Amino acid sequence: MSDSNNRVRVLFSFPLRLGADRICGIAWQQVNGLAAAGADVLVFPASISRPVASNVRVSPTLARGKLRLPYKILGTMRACALHDHIVARRLKKLVGKIDIIHAWPLGAMETLATAKRLGIPTALERCNAHTGFAMEVVQKECGRLGIVLPPDHEHAFDAEKLHKEESEYRLATRVLCPSDFVVKTFLDKGYAPEQLARHTYGYDEKVFYPGNEPRDPKRGLTMISVGVCAVRKGLHYALEAWLRSPASKSGTFLIAGEFLPDYQKKLAPMLAHPSVKVLGHRNDVPELMRKSDILVLPSIEEGFGLVIAEAMGSGCVPLASEACTEICSHMKTGLMHRVGDVEALTQHITMLHEDRALLERLRTGSLEAAPGVTWGAAGRVLLDAYRETIAAHRAGALSEAAHSR
Repeated sequence: MSDSNNRVRVLFSFPLRLGADRICGIAWQQVNGLAAAGADVLVFPASISRPVASNVRVSPTLARGKLRLPYKILGTMRACALHDHIVARRLKKLVGKIDIIHAWPLGAMETLATAKRLGIPTALERCNAHTGFAMEVVQKECGRLGIVLPPDHEHAFDAEKLHKEESEYRLATRVLCPSDFVVKTFLDKGYAPEQLARHTYGYDEKVFYPGNEPRDPKRGLTMISVGVCAVRKGLHYALEAWLRSPASKSGTFLIAGEFLPDYQKKLAPMLAHPSVKVLGHRNDVPELMRKSDILVLPSIEEGFGLVIAEAMGSGCVPLASEACTEICSHMKTGLMHRVGDVEALTQHITMLHEDRALLERLRTGSLEAAPGVTWGAAGRVLLDAYRETIAAHRAGALSEAAHSR
């Protein structure tokens, strides 16, 4: 892998199926965005779901051809640990051939420790808030609502998972944080600012784009919620605010996503309102966003909120909590409220229901800002984060060498 023209040579280690759903899709977009930004990228995924850019080299750890090691048999934790072990064993041959390693949680501890011994800087992805914070706030909210999370739920308290992820945080040269909210949760846990690096996520402008049909200002407002219907996403706040607002008398609230059964049961009375349409998991989200006026995301804990960028690109105005990404700028590209502030969210929905000129101004602001939050733009930001991490690592190594003389 060439290091000419100061091209950053990155090893991207991903312990799951690159290109599949959710975080697997984020990682896939990052790889392609980095390649487009000019990085030399070598990817070690556990396996791969769809092809990456032609100039990216791929060497899976838990797959050969069409054969994949089944995670259901091994269990996710053990499979991620095996991936981590394989990547760590490969590192010695890569000394001098890579500039930085980008690792992902639960499949990084041995890789990070080995990289540290070999003097290779590392950046650890953090898709959500600090794991301890996320578990705490979700558990508290579940207790308030009287909901018990399944033991295997991603936000159920898991001491082993928390210990492993915190160990990975400490080993990494930098923890990559996709929003200011994520940074704050780490600072509040005692991490130093220099341990954290800001980057961002984005949206695919080829998939999410505005519709051409004119909008009738007299029709009822259409609000949409997209994503897993989980407690952390604050859908209960969105429903309460919608039903308090006069928008619910003539408008429609679309809910696209799968529910945790206990959560759906708890919300059943509100979900039964005639203005609320529960759609379940959908594959036509871009089209749904193009036909909707506003997207609601009142999360109590969030990493970035991909749907906000996707909504902006679709011309759908985001209404989000302050736990979501700051790309939603209050009264410029959307409306923001404090976590759990149902009264403010109710007012925001009502404002856009009654003032369609404001809705159109915010829609225009979203569309104007959207080119700055694509996956291509995110790739350039991530590459800059690598450069800063590499430079800081080199400076630290020089300082250590000077002190040891």
